[in-house]
Amino acid sequence: MSAAGDTIKPEEVLIEVVRRLIAGARHVAVGANSPIPAAAAFLAQRLEPESPNVSLQQSPEHNLWTDGGRELFDSAGQGRIDVFFFSGAQIDGAGNINLNVIGDYAHPKARFPGAYGSAYLYFMVPRIILFRLEHSRRTLVEKVDFISAPGTSPPNVFRRGGPIALVTPLCHFSFDKPRARFRLESVHPGHSVEEVLDQTGFAFDRPEQVPVTPPPPAEVLPLLRGPVATELAAIYPKFAERVFGIPVGAAVA
Repeated sequence: MSAAGDTIKPEEVLIEVVRRLIAGARHVAVGANSPIPAAAAFLAQRLEPESPNVSLQQSPEHNLWTDGGRELFDSAGQGRIDVFFFSGAQIDGAGNINLNVIGDYAHPKARFPGAYGSAYLYFMVPRIILFRLEHSRRTLVEKVDFISAPGTSPPNVFRRGGPIALVTPLCHFSFDKPRARFRLESVHPGHSVEEVLDQTGFAFDRPEQVPVTPPPPAEVLPLLRGPVATELAAIYPKFAERVFGIPVGAAVA
């Protein structure tokens, strides 16, 4: 339980969900513009018995690679990355993600930068956490318009990786790989199962009683709001100011 009187922010709940999902990882890699996964990884470094390596593509200080994306892909292929994060313009109930187009491919309603190496990493990294900050029927769809990276593969295809969870501002889904289907694990404080059902475009499994997502434990909050927030402020200053009240520039003053 959190300390009495503490007001837990929604972002802190998401950070705690992700922290639990990456428990036991040796190496967590985080893409650009991902402050919540980055905060969870920094927190795990301070709480895990064997502190994981954390590589942030957005931060030279927290990036052991010197050859950009090519070295990221090499590390994944060699089995040296345990956790990575993906989002998508669309995510469907089978764990497929769309990073390319909305609508017909030849005449799309919208076109995005593209998949880059997502399909490769989706196959090679054992734990992929899908993370989407918009939970709506527009983004969580029954079937994606274009499969940039598939959630599952036929049995004769070599694949060590794939989605293990989907985390949104409303809830936490786990992914059942054999059934290619999501399961609702918990609903975040202030939200409801009915809201999740209303805002999700795909069908999913759920227990009879869906628990509320637990907040960060009281003993974790000082770490999160102290050294982790300070470390985060140097990389994501606007996020740290909004969530933790650290003025922009304070971390590098």
